[in-house]
Amino acid sequence: MGNKSNSEKTGAPTDESKVQLEELMIPLAAPIHGRSEVHGVLGIPEWWPTGGRVAVVLAHGGTGDYEDPLLAMLSKKLTGLDYLTVRFNFPFAEARKRSSADSTENLERGFRAALNALGRDPTALPAKLFVGGIGLGGRVAAGLVADRLHADGLFLLGFPLHPQDKPEQSDPNVLFRTTAPMLFVQGTRDRRCNGVALRASLRRVGAPIELYDVDEADSAFRIPKKSGRSTEQIHAEVYNVLSTWLSRQLR
Repeated sequence: MGNKSNSEKTGAPTDESKVQLEELMIPLAAPIHGRSEVHGVLGIPEWWPTGGRVAVVLAHGGTGDYEDPLLAMLSKKLTGLDYLTVRFNFPFAEARKRSSADSTENLERGFRAALNALGRDPTALPAKLFVGGIGLGGRVAAGLVADRLHADGLFLLGFPLHPQDKPEQSDPNVLFRTTAPMLFVQGTRDRRCNGVALRASLRRVGAPIELYDVDEADSAFRIPKKSGRSTEQIHAEVYNVLSTWLSRQLR
């Protein structure tokens, strides 16, 4: 397990000027909460599908949607690195319900619908796939990878390891069944992922792991005003860690 210090903040440069962001309506295999499709955004690099043909699917957390500022920034910048990106609404967000209104089955069906959007042009299918997301979105991605979705890497931003302030109720089982390389980016004030409990759990994981701590950030990567840092700086830090990790996996 690689523990990255907060001094490593190098990210690859991006060219966002030629990024094409396409609003999508992503069809569901069957209606959920009365919705037959969900909103999404496809980020298309300038020269797609030439080059490495790498796709990145990003899912939002339990209290957000596909327009989450961190998610939108990550997808745009990663598209600027020549990755095909997709961000999307889970069915509960599309229907403006609470995340608790969705079963694991519904959540996974929503994520699979987004994956299907990558294959709408059979001549431009990705050669490599990375999946992940914020909070709940990352856990759903982990479940799919554990259930034999082929992915070249899994990134978990604020992984919800346990109920708030209850590390004794940690549930890491989905991680034990995952074989893809994993990146964890966790806030040191995340009340749903105690750092000691996470490290104890990860000692039992066989897949390659990297773990990065964002000082003073909570589960949504918010920080206290007294920290002297802005939300934009924290988001840039998360992007730098993620983009550097992706680059290493592709090397």
